Amino acid sequence: MSNEDLLHTPLGKKSRVSGVYDPAQLCPIARAQTWLNYELVQAPWHGVDIWNAWEISWLNNDGMPQIATAELRVPASSLNIIESKSLKLYLNSFNQSEFESFEIVEQTIRRDLSACAGDDIEVQLFSQEAASHEILTLEGGCLDELNIKVSEYRRNPRLLQTEEHQYSREKLYSHLLKTNCPVTSQPDWGSICIEYTGNAIRHESLLRYIVSYRNENDFHEQCVENIFLDIMHECQPESLTVYARYLRRGGLDINPWRSTEKSIPDNCRLLRQ
Repeated sequence: MSNEDLLHTPLGKKSRVSGVYDPAQLCPIARAQTWLNYELVQAPWHGVDIWNAWEISWLNNDGMPQIATAELRVPASSLNIIESKSLKLYLNSFNQSEFESFEIVEQTIRRDLSACAGDDIEVQLFSQEAASHEILTLEGGCLDELNIKVSEYRRNPRLLQTEEHQYSREKLYSHLLKTNCPVTSQPDWGSICIEYTGNAIRHESLLRYIVSYRNENDFHEQCVENIFLDIMHECQPESLTVYARYLRRGGLDINPWRSTEKSIPDNCRLLRQ
């Protein structure tokens, strides 16, 4: 992500808090930079960014506060990502605004986010009584107990290695993913699941590679796309899925999914989320 792309975002700046509904708070950021870095004409994946918004409130026509949570699904093919602080400010602008119904709030959010992203966004609001977020665990083998030495904390694709003449179909995950906001350097913590078929990836090398993101500065979506592209380039699997579940910040958690397959990911809330 270039510095020019970040100049118009609210990150690292004193924010204007609106007391009434204000879609102008939303800030788009073009996705194309990652593709340009790899000289790609188009993205070589199917994907979606699953957002959970935990702090949504507005007033009904009698002035009574209403509350909800939301699941947002932003296609990875959309022109823009939605900068997360701007989404927080936008949702906060509902707090003292009156809306006639739950459905109108949902429709309003869908319309505004779709305009910002440049694509149709799926938005589903849940009342407190209807919300069901079961805490699940990731499937597959956990890498975190491997006894390895680590010395690199900046993204290094060359750490990835495959086992010679070995073929594998497996799911692997780690809870040790950490990246940083590209402007404020605030830490973003997450879990990552990698499912692939093809040349067997050395588990130790994959864990070292994941840990090498510890001081990487970029948005959640770009980090996951870089992980996907690095594994494709270095390990050349036949199929690959990369799914990150980041912890919430500012009442939002972002969970990018990128895959060579067209399957639709579950919104599986983890313990730390």
